[in-house]
Amino acid sequence: MNRATGLRALQETAQWDVAIIGGGATGLGCALDAALRGYRTVLLEQGDFAQATSSRSTKLVHGGVRYLRQGNLPLVRSALRERGHLLRNAPHLVHPLGFVIPAYSLWEKPYYAVGLKLYDSLAGALGIAPSRTLSREETLELIPGVAPKGLRGGVLYQDAQFDDARLAIALAQSFAKIGGVPLNYVRVCGLLKSQDKLCGVSAYDIESDTEFEVHARVVINATGVFSDAVRELDERACRPMLTRSQGAHIVLDARFLPGNTALMIPRTEDGRVLFAIPWQGRVLVGTTDTPVDNAPLEPRAQPQEIAFLLSHAARYLAQAPAESDILSVFAGLRPLIKTGADSPTAGLSRDHVVSVSASGLVSIGGGKWTTYRKMAEDAVTAAAQIGRLPTRASETASYALEQSPILSAAPNEEEVRQAVRHEMARSLEDMLARRSRALFLDARASLNCAPQVAQWMAAELGRAPDWPATQVTAFKALAAGYLPIESSATPGSP
Repeated sequence: MNRATGLRALQETAQWDVAIIGGGATGLGCALDAALRGYRTVLLEQGDFAQATSSRSTKLVHGGVRYLRQGNLPLVRSALRERGHLLRNAPHLVHPLGFVIPAYSLWEKPYYAVGLKLYDSLAGALGIAPSRTLSREETLELIPGVAPKGLRGGVLYQDAQFDDARLAIALAQSFAKIGGVPLNYVRVCGLLKSQDKLCGVSAYDIESDTEFEVHARVVINATGVFSDAVRELDERACRPMLTRSQGAHIVLDARFLPGNTALMIPRTEDGRVLFAIPWQGRVLVGTTDTPVDNAPLEPRAQPQEIAFLLSHAARYLAQAPAESDILSVFAGLRPLIKTGADSPTAGLSRDHVVSVSASGLVSIGGGKWTTYRKMAEDAVTAAAQIGRLPTRASETASYALEQSPILSAAPNEEEVRQAVRHEMARSLEDMLARRSRALFLDARASLNCAPQVAQWMAAELGRAPDWPATQVTAFKALAAGYLPIESSATPGSP
């Protein structure tokens, strides 16, 4: 996967079968699906792969227990089927994880036990292991960090965990391996039309300051929370398809939840599920549900969201975390299908929708990481009809993804050089936020390794002597946003 090679292919190819806008989970899924069907495919991402929502998830591959309460059994069944595909196709990045729902009243344990047996049955042959009830002693053994006062037991069930940004890179590498062209830092700035029909995009390469046209038989808009902005390039007065919700997470030291089992609280005050999850030697607590109007590339957790997570963590963990215990805090945006002006976002479904405009722009919206593959399959099937491409079945359900490793929190020189050479890391942020997860695991600690990593990247990329210092300055400003506001004034302090 090489950017210079991809740019040459972009400029030398007169017409592509499929051009995809967006390099997050859905766009990369569409790219791999289209290429496996034999379509000449190019993917254009305005920033880095998975830079926005797709690197800011709760790191779960799951059916969605809360959708049982909503009665959306088809969505749960579909997501559990996709969970099974991911466990089989990317075992190096996706693994089973046990979850315990603690019970503090007499009714909770039988109530949750019944619901999770339904969850088990919906997974069918792709299930991981059956759920079971736990005594108080068993619950404390599995999650020794849970608040013991009033605990009556719990219910254990199985889902899966993954590294979102690393899975995105695995998808990009798999796409490139079979002849596709993934390009980051190429921004689509317009749509090309002939006789009112879409025939490609105009694009701008940020690094070389070059504009060019990309002609294609069909264009897929897979830009997540930015989908409506792309649709407006096609139809200025189009009706919005999506609404947005922000989910914030805090990262704590592993001492707050020792062991290898996650804690799940089925319903919080804002109607969402709360998780405390072991992740890469840390504990990830999330998530909130805050309606938002804008879609910035770098959303920030709001003070009230951080307070919400800390207060709920204090209710259910034996050791209550304080703001000073937060190693990193991050926020992501959910693209939710718009249903009504007054619909609370916590109650909106994670179903997806494929829409086709009068000019032939195929837009895929909604969904979540777990169902990215099915979303891509549906979008590419629609795109093939619009582009009059040969009818071919999707092959992604059984396609093994590239072996994309999880890098250390403080990447060494060889890891950095490999990420530049084979994973298209172009900036210090790319390296420490997404190729390595240093920024998400510990914002302060990521600053300690930043100067050395920038030097290694500069040497590999052939950058000017002042490039490392410029990158470190930009990264310091970024890292400040991954700490609570009161702590961010001195992001490099111990």
